[in-house]
Amino acid sequence: MNENAVKFFAETDLPRIMKKLYSANNLMEAHIVLDMLEHALIPAQLFNQHAQGGMGDIPFTHAYPEVWVIRDEDYERGRRIVQHYETMPQSNQVISCPTCGEENPVNFQLCWQCGNGLEKISSQTP
Repeated sequence: MNENAVKFFAETDLPRIMKKLYSANNLMEAHIVLDMLEHALIPAQLFNQHAQGGMGDIPFTHAYPEVWVIRDEDYERGRRIVQHYETMPQSNQVISCPTCGEENPVNFQLCWQCGNGLEKISSQTP
């Protein structure tokens, strides 16, 4: 084997060290964080997505969905995204769609039922 082949193999066969970034309270929250990371172009993996069915047989802390970053160099940037998510204010306000009347969270831009734009309504809501 020539020197370049060994060097190429050694560079591409390096083990990746994944780091746990976030333990979510539920699967929906884990997917929200995973989606935020994806939008920031941070590759991540979701673990324990089916483990909640085993609660009672395994410790509940082992059943929480977990988000892990794949590349070590993305950990700090991912941590800042999670910190921003955790400090976002929670709102229970809803707005009604003018087209179908369906209630939507105030931060939605489109009605989840009919797809109508809600921007004008959101800007008028106090």
